[in-house]
Amino acid sequence: MQKIHLLAASAALLALSACNSEPETINDFDAQADALQNAAPVELPPAITASRTYRCSDNSLVYVDFYNNNTATYRGRQADTPTMLTAEGGNPPYVAPGHSVSGNGENVRITAPGKNNLSCHT
Repeated sequence: MQKIHLLAASAALLALSACNSEPETINDFDAQADALQNAAPVELPPAITASRTYRCSDNSLVYVDFYNNNTATYRGRQADTPTMLTAEGGNPPYVAPGHSVSGNGENVRITAPGKNNLSCHT
């Protein structure tokens, strides 16, 4: 039994002695370093400042997300594709062709296809 342990230990030492004992050189060359250093700054997408569900005077629900870049998105149903609305000069109303959201608080007036000048609240 001792011979097997002795042979196993010898084999392990022989295998380890075959390893390269030279220090490994790491190459830090980055082919894209200059391109990244000279690249234009990255602009983050706008952040949502408020996401609101409004109940309108016709008892329908509408969904409006307000962003920090003077824009908002409007959805007549939760699964609808959002319509981008813009506030000129940063002041409501947020408008797009056929759409208008006058305000960004708890009470707004909304105009959209099939919804003319509805009073809505959160």
